Amino acid sequence: MRIRDIWIKIKDIKASHISEEENRERKSLETIRKGLNVGLKTTWILGKIIFPITLIITILQYTPVLPWIVKLIEPFMGLLGLSGNAAIPLVLGNFINLYAAIGAMLSMDLTVKEVFILAIMLSFSHNIIVESTVAAKVGVKLWIVASVRIFLAIISAFVINLVWHGGNELAKFGMISNHPSETVNGIGEMVWQGIEKASLGILQLAIIVIPLMIMIQYMKDLHWIDHFSKWMAPVLKILGMKENTSTTLAAGILFGLAYGAGVMIQSAKENSVSKKDLYLAFIFLVSCHAVIEDTLIFVPLGIPVWPLLVIRLTVAIVLTMIVALIWRRIEFIGRKEAAYES
Repeated sequence: MRIRDIWIKIKDIKASHISEEENRERKSLETIRKGLNVGLKTTWILGKIIFPITLIITILQYTPVLPWIVKLIEPFMGLLGLSGNAAIPLVLGNFINLYAAIGAMLSMDLTVKEVFILAIMLSFSHNIIVESTVAAKVGVKLWIVASVRIFLAIISAFVINLVWHGGNELAKFGMISNHPSETVNGIGEMVWQGIEKASLGILQLAIIVIPLMIMIQYMKDLHWIDHFSKWMAPVLKILGMKENTSTTLAAGILFGLAYGAGVMIQSAKENSVSKKDLYLAFIFLVSCHAVIEDTLIFVPLGIPVWPLLVIRLTVAIVLTMIVALIWRRIEFIGRKEAAYES
């Protein structure tokens, strides 16, 4: 072979190598573009829900409305093993978030049993307005999500109060110092604080959702999600769901209903998740979502968090399996009746 031919061949190999690198870069940029686009769209969709609700709830906490709700539910506290004052963190946790509830608990004289009951209840039903509204965006009826969460919170508190006869010593909050709540003067300051909190909430959402969507897009393009779905298949089968529900379920378990909603909305749309699987996934998630954050957040209160995690996980698995069994039974009866009529 002549030197000229060898030189041409080397140039062709080099050009081919450069072309492959350019192609990889192009694909990587396209993945980032897609993920960024989905992330921004999702932030806009969820922001339209989170902003007005956060604004309204922030203003309401400085009006007689929240104290009125507290007084309304105080008589029922005894049935759940709680004192009347425990209604305050319960209302704040459900209407605002877990941090507001914990802030209220730190300023109270509560027993270890009361703190544990509140932790269990709030882990099932915290931030109920925002998270239930977000769930509705995925295609699940709002009243079902809210009802299941409230039912689980009440029944769990009732059972714990019934079976646990200890924990009557006062809880010691040694890891966090309580900060007094801000004083707000006038409607202007109320509205401004509401806007500030709502804006920070959306900023926090964007910081989590946009990188998450880019990461998910990479996982899709590299076919990692397909492998993950196959790995999750046996677990999902036990829970009565198909493989294509895996991303929806994983997002909710790791990031929660609000922050994981972006992935859940996209996944449900792209993977054509059935109505049955969507409902089963959310039945599981209303019982057990954001398991890392929502469990660790109670550590400063000095209660054992492992029982908290085990109770949530057990309830989620058992409840989902029962609903899946009932759903299959109803479908079987429906098919049987249709066959009989034809």
